[in-house]
Amino acid sequence: MSDHESSPAHDLSADGDVLERVTQVAQSALDLYDLDEIASVVLLNVSENATFRVNIEGRPPQVLRVHRRDYHSPAAIESELDWMEALRRDTGMRTPIVIPSRDRQRVVEVPDPSGGPSRSVVMFEFIPGGEPANEDAKAFEQLGEITAVMHAHSRRWQRPPGFTRFTWDMDTAFGATPRWGRWQDGIGMGPSELEVLGRLEATLRQRLDKFGTGPDRFGLVHADTRLANLLIDNGTVSVIDFDDSGFSWFLYDLGTSVSFFEHQPQVPELLDAWMTGYRRKGVLTKEEEDEIWTFVLFRRLLLVAWIGSHSAERELGAPYTQQSCDLAEGYLAKFA
Repeated sequence: MSDHESSPAHDLSADGDVLERVTQVAQSALDLYDLDEIASVVLLNVSENATFRVNIEGRPPQVLRVHRRDYHSPAAIESELDWMEALRRDTGMRTPIVIPSRDRQRVVEVPDPSGGPSRSVVMFEFIPGGEPANEDAKAFEQLGEITAVMHAHSRRWQRPPGFTRFTWDMDTAFGATPRWGRWQDGIGMGPSELEVLGRLEATLRQRLDKFGTGPDRFGLVHADTRLANLLIDNGTVSVIDFDDSGFSWFLYDLGTSVSFFEHQPQVPELLDAWMTGYRRKGVLTKEEEDEIWTFVLFRRLLLVAWIGSHSAERELGAPYTQQSCDLAEGYLAKFA
């Protein structure tokens, strides 16, 4: 979820004590950076992590990300930053520059006031810009083109030793220990919803098993390429929030592009626009095009689980679950 937007929140936003401690961590982290001027932190958003704007007297602001415990290891965070840096260096893509600490560390560990395990913290430059509207087909073309550039880089990039990131596949999404919880625990889940979404999961598994995970179809992806993570400032396009980046099908990025509004009527047009942009820098085979909605529904089912495990956004749940069932019925009628 985006470091710059007000996205659906992780549970710590519903716990005032935890959020207060995380804010104290952010304020304490400032002592580790070369900030001689007066600086303060203001919460921007809470998702899997808490993100703060750092206001610095007489200087441009910066962005401080305080990581959730037990989501990424420091090595995984370093790997995220490695790819962002490589994309910027190798393709000219605008990604946030990491600001190292006073002792030149990109990831710093800051004690938690509770006395529990420390929290990983990263400082980024603040990138100005606004996110396009969900109805903006031209922006979806830009997003598709940028995604093709990321995918081409992913395929050829020699990852550094020790590189480690999540995998987003059927087992990590819907297996015995799903990363975002069980979709069966989604909000508004009754017998009919369990039945249709159960058939959806089975069909997704069958089609994705057949689709395969060869290197032309499965690799390192951004894994949250929504317009919220595309910032435009006077024609300059920046890609932010690589926190969920990991190994998955390349077309998972297309599925994430319409997150939370997959059911809206403009989505088919926007998917077409995305593919138009993608083809400017990459190739989509007929087999890949045939599975576009497979990846939209794969992401949708993941989000049913995500909403169910993030109590601050439970009000999204029942309508979102019902709309998911409607989408699933349409998909199953065509692909099951």
